[in-house]
Order: sequence, then C-alpha cells, then structure tokens
Amino acid sequence: MIFMDVTIHTSFLPHVDPDASLTFYRDALGFEVRSDVGQGKMRWITVGPVDQPGTSILLAPPAADPGVTEDERRTIAEMMAKGTYGWILLATRDLDGTFEKLQAGDAEVVQEPTEQPYGVRDCAFRDPAGNLIRIQELR
Repeated sequence: MIFMDVTIHTSFLPHVDPDASLTFYRDALGFEVRSDVGQGKMRWITVGPVDQPGTSILLAPPAADPGVTEDERRTIAEMMAKGTYGWILLATRDLDGTFEKLQAGDAEVVQEPTEQPYGVRDCAFRDPAGNLIRIQELR
C-alpha cells in the first residue's frame, strides 16, 4: 500500500442568503470567516473551525457554474427547498452543549440528540439554505 499525503481541505455547501448563512456558521457554530468574496447573492464565503485552519467549508451560490442548465438550476432550487441537496457531518465532544447552543440560537432542529442503532449519538439541524447539518458526539 502506498501512503499518500492527502487531506480534506474544503467541502462545499450551497447558500441562498449569504448573510443568513454567515450568521449561522460564524455566530451559531462559532466558525471563523476565512474569506468572503463577491457581492449580493453571488458571494463565496469560506468558514472553518478556529483550531483547524486546514479544514474549511465553502458556502457558495448554487448553480453558479456556467455549465449548469436552467432545468438543473430549477432542480437544485427544488432540492434545496426540501433540504435534500447539501449536507455535512460535524463532530463534537459536547453534543448536549452544542445542541443547546444551536437550539437557543433559533436553528431549525431536525433531530434532538439521539443514540442511533448503528452506534453513534448525534443530532441534526438545517442551516438557512436547508442544508442538513448532522453533529455526531465524539467518544
């Protein structure tokens, strides 16, 4: 087996309201803002955990790629509205504390902290764009 020095650098999630997404990831989750470029709804915002400078989430306008057709744009918008387009799995050592903080900040709760039959304890929220944010407890 050959070892390759590869890391997860940036993951993508779409946004529909860059200011609302920025508020959620910065203020509710406590991520730092690493960059914020563009204007209006066409903004690309990079956020990430303060203590993990090499790992980021890029919040970007969906379907900004010029190769996306109008039909695809409509499909993406429909999936985002249903919350089935984007999702991410985060982790914390303090699931209950994280849940309480997010819930107090008016984040949309999808699932309270739950012991899953597959051996993890997690909860779930939706961000302002409808993306599913699952948070798993580190043990």
